[in-house]
Amino acid sequence: MTVLEATRKEQLEFVEQSVRDFAESRIRPHFMQWDEDQTFPVDLMRELGQQGYLGVLVPEQYGGSGMGYQEYITVIKEVAKVCGSIGLSVAAHNSLCTGHILQFGNEEQKQRWLPKLATGEWIGAWGLTETGTGSDAGGMATTAVEDGDHYVLNGSKNFITHAISGEVAVVIARTGEKGDNHGMTAFVVEKGTLGFSAGKKENKLGMRASETACLFFENCRVPKENILGNVGDGFVQALKVLDGGRISIAALSVGIAEGAYLSALQYSKEREQFGKPISSFQGISFKLADMATKIHAAELMTRNAADLKEAGQRMTKEGAMAKLYASEISVEVANDAVQVHGGYGYTKDYPAEKFYRDAKLCTIGEGTSEIQKLVISRAILAD
Repeated sequence: MTVLEATRKEQLEFVEQSVRDFAESRIRPHFMQWDEDQTFPVDLMRELGQQGYLGVLVPEQYGGSGMGYQEYITVIKEVAKVCGSIGLSVAAHNSLCTGHILQFGNEEQKQRWLPKLATGEWIGAWGLTETGTGSDAGGMATTAVEDGDHYVLNGSKNFITHAISGEVAVVIARTGEKGDNHGMTAFVVEKGTLGFSAGKKENKLGMRASETACLFFENCRVPKENILGNVGDGFVQALKVLDGGRISIAALSVGIAEGAYLSALQYSKEREQFGKPISSFQGISFKLADMATKIHAAELMTRNAADLKEAGQRMTKEGAMAKLYASEISVEVANDAVQVHGGYGYTKDYPAEKFYRDAKLCTIGEGTSEIQKLVISRAILAD
């Protein structure tokens, strides 16, 4: 191991322990209540920002932590091991809103928005999905029409994380013909902009402490200096943002799976049947072995995609593979964790049922499993 590798390993271990300690002290005591009440803990997000977890990839010159994708995976994974909802909010804030501005903003835009986002002073949202266009993002109906020094936005965005509490949102709107991949543009819209509002919070199966709602635009005037990149580049930018975002959802999936597995492992050692712990029975021990193996494979795939991303290499296929596999095994592992708990796994006395509910979103958000297979198949057929 080189000195550089040793230093990186030590940094990863430090980040892992720091996030783990934070999650245990600031998230675990409250996560079930947040889930039950559907409370999005804004104050906790501010704390996460102060710890550097909301600007993991943002350079220090913009108030961020200046770390890499391996550290980013570690942050999300350790948070999600305790609460998938908070892990999702950390992932969405870092990868989507903040990540889009970091990747495609000019210097003035970065100086204007990144310090507030990276430190948690502002919470970020990102709007691509619409009520009638989920996977078919190119068919979006939200429009942006040029008017002097502004663009006027009309339409809505659906299933947006932090739609209500976010102080700023990156929004993709149609500036050209419907279906034209170069007919969409990315705008940064700040809370308080006339004609910009949020809808009611969605009542969800899982991830209930991560706020999800609609964004509405009614003759919303956005200045041209809020355009990220060039007019018409929004959809292409979004695809590149989602490339990196898939890594974060894979990490989220691994974290949820690991949390579910650890809860099952602990329970299996404590629960006795026929005079001995149920972990001693092959039916349970083999299930635990399968869970641990799937998690290990998913994390290796996720970290491999992160290595490619950090090296500046193309990782569309590898990112989609990691997201597909990690999200699917997260559901499987969470299901097995409930099974290990037996009847107690179906109650809220143990966290297994929450991991089970939270895991499902990972197979849908930032591209369904079916979309990931489409991305992967296109890549392997083009080789």
